Order: sequence, then structure tokens, then C-alpha cells
Amino acid sequence: TYNRETLVKRAITSIFKQTYNNYEIIVIDDGSTDNTDKTIEHLNNNKIIYKKIAHSGVSRARNEGIKLSKGEWIAFLDSDDEWIATKLEKQIQYLKNNPQYPACHTDEIWIKNGIRINQSKKHKKHEGNFFIPSLRLCLISPSSIIIKRNIFDQIGVFDENFRFVEDYELWLRLTSKYEIGYIDEKLVIKYGGHEDQLSRKIDGIEKYRMLALEKFIKNNFMDNSMKLNVLMAFFEYYRKYKIFTLGCLKRNKTEELIELNTRFHKIKSLINEQNYRSINLSNEKLQFV
Repeated sequence: TYNRETLVKRAITSIFKQTYNNYEIIVIDDGSTDNTDKTIEHLNNNKIIYKKIAHSGVSRARNEGIKLSKGEWIAFLDSDDEWIATKLEKQIQYLKNNPQYPACHTDEIWIKNGIRINQSKKHKKHEGNFFIPSLRLCLISPSSIIIKRNIFDQIGVFDENFRFVEDYELWLRLTSKYEIGYIDEKLVIKYGGHEDQLSRKIDGIEKYRMLALEKFIKNNFMDNSMKLNVLMAFFEYYRKYKIFTLGCLKRNKTEELIELNTRFHKIKSLINEQNYRSINLSNEKLQFV
């Protein structure tokens, strides 16, 4: 949480109301300058562990929480969201019934500016192999997911170099290696539209998603077992590249366009170096072996 004294109480209260109560609450205060600390103190609950850090962004804050946690499973809750009372109970039971999954997410209710809004078809979620759907946009809400803590030993924690789309970047690593569970019930309420919402501060979110895809490709293009995932990531990277290029041209962002082209050709060279057939992007007939 960061400067959300008026919201954090609602989020924590939704945890107190859970029908599953074998949990600890770790509140990471990301350098708030309001009365967040007093709000937490007034809750006076011995399940709460409170830690204040220098303002560093959501990635480090979540990582601090992971370090402090003791449980086998870790759930995240952004301070502007809240959980339905049965969320944890249903997820824990689902994971007991489906031990093949190291993580489980759920559907959400979306509230924007006080009005409930519907999700579009592109936000459709499911269980199992979720890598390809995760390429286009972030479909897993951090406030909905539960992850087995030892998975972070395998895939790493949130990348603190990403101040934006840090969840999208982590889900690429998670879903490329593991199938995940899903409960098709709205067990989280996500609120949007308020002034301090992180997504409102992002200029050109696809630019940051492209950086996440670049990282994924660079880290995996030598791994034969990841070959298909790398290629699919490149297809999506190319799609975003075309869209963003057009935006740069329309807005006369010449320097950004030059940088974008340079990065794109470096990524394309990596793909072609690693036993992929030549990729002809002029007519978009992409082939691979």
C-alpha cells in the first residue's frame, strides 16, 4: 500500500471476514506519507505484520512481503481491492483437489468510478496452459492469485526494474513453465478510476509490455524446451511493435521510434540465430522448425 489510508482498512477488513482463517497478514507500507501506519495500528489485530520501507514501487513492496511470509501459499491483495468472504476457502479447497497446479486465480468483479462494468471477451480466463492468453495483456489479477511459495525459487520474484506491468512480466515466467488453476467465480472486487491508480499513470502501456517480452525472449531463446513459447512471444512482440510504431509516427516521436526499431532488430536477430528459419515479416508468413 502507498498513501491509501482511506482504502487499506477496507482491504484488510475483507481478509478478517474470510471463512478460511489460517493466515497471516503482511502489510508492506511503500513509504506512505499519510496516516496509513495509524490506520493499521487502530485495527489492533495480532495477525497483522506491518513493515514500512522507503518508497520503491510495487515490485519491491510485494517482494518484501514474500520474504516476510511463513506460509506454504502466498496470496496478494492490492490495497484498493477487496476479497469476497469465501475466496481463500474456495481456493485452498480447489488446490487440494487439484494438486497439479502450483497457483490458482479467480474471476473478479470490476467497479470503476463507483459503477460496475462488464469484462469483454478478451479478458476470458481458464485453467491449464495459460501462456498464450497471457501474452496479449495481463489476465491474472494479483489480488486474485494464490501461489505456492517455493515456485518463486524456480521462477524468481517480481522484477524490481519494472515499475509498471510487473505482474504481466511475472505471469510470463509463471505460465511459460507451469499450468495454473482457475476458479470461474467472482471472488475479488477490483476498484478503478481513482486518482492514485497505477494504471492511470502509465503512458503507453504496450511499450512496457514489449520490454517484458524482450526480457522473456532474451532469457529463453537458447532453451530448446521453450522454443514454441519464445516464438509465440515474438509474434506478440511483433504485433505490439507494429501498433506502437504507428503511434510514434502519428505523434512524431522520432527518437522513440529509432530506439524501438533498434531494439526490435536485436530481438529479431536473436530469434534467427537460434535455429529458427528466417522470419519474413514483410508478408507476415512466419515459419519455424
